[in-house]
Amino acid sequence: MKPLEKFLKKQSSHLAGRAGAGAGLGAGLGPGGLQRRQSVSRLLLPGFLREPAAEPAGMEPAQPGGDGRWLELRPPDAALRSPSSFSSEELSPGGGEPPLSPDPAATCCCWPPGPPDSPERLLGALLERLGGGPTSHGQGCGADVLLDDVILTHSLFLPTERLLQQLHQHFLLASGGPWPGWEESAALPRKRAVLTVLLHFLETYKGLLQEEESAGKVIKDLYLLIMKDASLYPELEDEILRLHQLVETVELKVPEETLPPSKQVKPLFRHFRRIDSCLQTRVAFRGSDEIFCRVYMPDHSYVTIRSRLSASVQDILAAVTEKLQYSEEQSAREEALALVVVASSGEKALLQPSEECVFTTLGINSHLFACTKDAIESLVPLPEEIQVSPGDTEFHRVEAEDVANHMTAFDWELFRCVHELEFVDYVFHGERGRRETANLELLLQRCSEVQRWVATEILLCESLGKRAHLLKKFIKVAAICKQNQDMLSFYAVVMGLDNAAVSRLRLTWEKLPGKFKNLFRKFETLTDPCRNHKTYREVLSKMNPPLIPFVPLILKDLTFVHEGSKTLLDGLVNVEKLHSIAEKVRTIRKYRSRPLCLDLEASPSQLQTKAYVRQFQVIDNQNLLFELSYKLEASSQ
Repeated sequence: MKPLEKFLKKQSSHLAGRAGAGAGLGAGLGPGGLQRRQSVSRLLLPGFLREPAAEPAGMEPAQPGGDGRWLELRPPDAALRSPSSFSSEELSPGGGEPPLSPDPAATCCCWPPGPPDSPERLLGALLERLGGGPTSHGQGCGADVLLDDVILTHSLFLPTERLLQQLHQHFLLASGGPWPGWEESAALPRKRAVLTVLLHFLETYKGLLQEEESAGKVIKDLYLLIMKDASLYPELEDEILRLHQLVETVELKVPEETLPPSKQVKPLFRHFRRIDSCLQTRVAFRGSDEIFCRVYMPDHSYVTIRSRLSASVQDILAAVTEKLQYSEEQSAREEALALVVVASSGEKALLQPSEECVFTTLGINSHLFACTKDAIESLVPLPEEIQVSPGDTEFHRVEAEDVANHMTAFDWELFRCVHELEFVDYVFHGERGRRETANLELLLQRCSEVQRWVATEILLCESLGKRAHLLKKFIKVAAICKQNQDMLSFYAVVMGLDNAAVSRLRLTWEKLPGKFKNLFRKFETLTDPCRNHKTYREVLSKMNPPLIPFVPLILKDLTFVHEGSKTLLDGLVNVEKLHSIAEKVRTIRKYRSRPLCLDLEASPSQLQTKAYVRQFQVIDNQNLLFELSYKLEASSQ
């Protein structure tokens, strides 16, 4: 038996004799009594550590009022501390407002980025600052900012598994002897520094760790190592309790564990156009989530498959083949199937078998087709994506304010689902790759969808007077979105009105009242990209959270930082570049630091408007939009 397993068994056996006392942490307290904080001596092991272990012969297993094991890490008569300031709500994944992690940028004026250094030495320098090492100047705001910078950007220079292994090694070294330049009594601050980094890492990553098996195993080992030392360092009780709460909250995926129960299938945009699906509150997607998707055949028949969001093209084709009930003999005789994306414009893209996460990268009206390679040229878009039915739509019957408010509410749901690290991965293609950018890709898809929706509504309206009224209504929608501080939909509506197929409608724009013409000119000035979007940035800087920024501009800024300098040069990390990246990410954290409060009714008419806003019917074929435009006004002169 391993030494750590012996230690855990010994502590469980020690408590087995005391379990009859049955006094839990809340025993003897009435409903209105004070709730004492859970003591380190009575921590219930988290689920991923509750593994069945062989009990000694003749010994009854301990039943401490739960289905896990108890750890005795302090003398049983030690006094309980005051109530913890960390509630379970604060420590839940995607928890309440404000975010659990403090925003270092909000309290720190600046800190001087250090010179380039190797990844391991950079982590060592961070631990030295946090622990008040011999060359540090104390744990000040600079250490907090450096900690946040490293955690937000470490995937660019130090993969997650290596980072955790380095923390594990530093924690072991803190017990084995003094570090160079440290006093022998510095074990406590060194261990506290490792705990500080680990806690900030868990708070930042939360649900993303569900996708990383190797990281889950290292965290499990490090957690057990820290708990083993807890009785020797009572000064670390606050940090250890916080660590225990976080590990309880984060669902770690460990390779040797049994498979988790099947998850509820989540709806993606436009897969089934069902009212019940589009009315659901949007939740964050992870690579292991399962979705339903239709895959079409050349004759436009289709099969519905259930697949992981991160599934590869090869996995999707295997599911399609199974649905089509191909036998092994048939598969051997016939040519293998290929997966093709067909857009509404007729453009086709052949997907490679190794590609992953293709569902969230599809265009608005694009669909997946499975066929043999010789049938690719014969593929045509679905009839409903080609046929156009002019006339009045739902937008003609609803108020501009209702539409704008529901757009803002939906944008906020999507924006809240995007983990701040997805912005880094999207631009830098970090270790998690596209799997963890699904929510960001859906938000970008929504922005494109709103632009096309504006053009579609106007160009499907055959009456000149009604078209002018729609222009006026869309300008109202943009104004209310700006008032709601939803700059994403504001930008999308303005760019939709600036679509070449719409802006060329001279007769329609002439009928627009002068008041709305002037208002739209102001909106165009606000969205003008001149001087690096100076006007927009000035307006945004005067807004207080909550707000929804124009996300493509954030990605543009990150791309500029990325391409402006190297991340690694001769094995040394560009610390100044990492700080610039982290500063951009912290602005996203600031925008979401308060909840959005909109007074939306739950009447049947409002639910109908909500369903309409969340499932816009759009034409994303620019050539088709031009055809409609020229039918409405043949000449722009």
